[in-house]
Amino acid sequence: MEIILAIVVASAVIFFGALISMGNERQRKAIDNLREQVILWAVQDLKIKREHLARTVQVPDPLGWLNKTASKICGYDLKLQVLEMFEEPQSLICTSGDGSVRVVFSPLSPSDLHRIKSSKQNRLSQFAGHNPLLFLPRGVNVHEFSVLNGGHLFDLELALAWKSLTGQNLELSNRLWMYEYS
Repeated sequence: MEIILAIVVASAVIFFGALISMGNERQRKAIDNLREQVILWAVQDLKIKREHLARTVQVPDPLGWLNKTASKICGYDLKLQVLEMFEEPQSLICTSGDGSVRVVFSPLSPSDLHRIKSSKQNRLSQFAGHNPLLFLPRGVNVHEFSVLNGGHLFDLELALAWKSLTGQNLELSNRLWMYEYS
């Protein structure tokens, strides 16, 4: 009798353990599904808000916008002043308000610059003597600007500010690199 009772209790424990495990698995799937739905809703909500804001985005002071964005990344106000711009490769040369820091803004990443510099048939060789982007000193501080650190409308504002400052269009560029040196 005791053996039968022990077997029944052990079977009941195993049965209830299996039921609890199946219930937990169903809850996990339901929670995962709910989390997925919340993420999709949040992404769609951001798309709607961004689309609404994209129609009204303006950059009335492009240099001020660039300075504000650079200050966010660097942690201090550079008080940028534009010195000159270059078409090939696209770059905007600025200096700080006190003249102690030079800054080069470009849609080209450091790896793009390295590829341009090392290419044997460099179609930019005629511009190489003039563009400081191709002759950056060692130890230059490189900062990448994107939607992640420049604001959720960064790519839209970047296109407008770049067009105002340089007169050039940025084709499908959603990042900007800042090369800072003394």
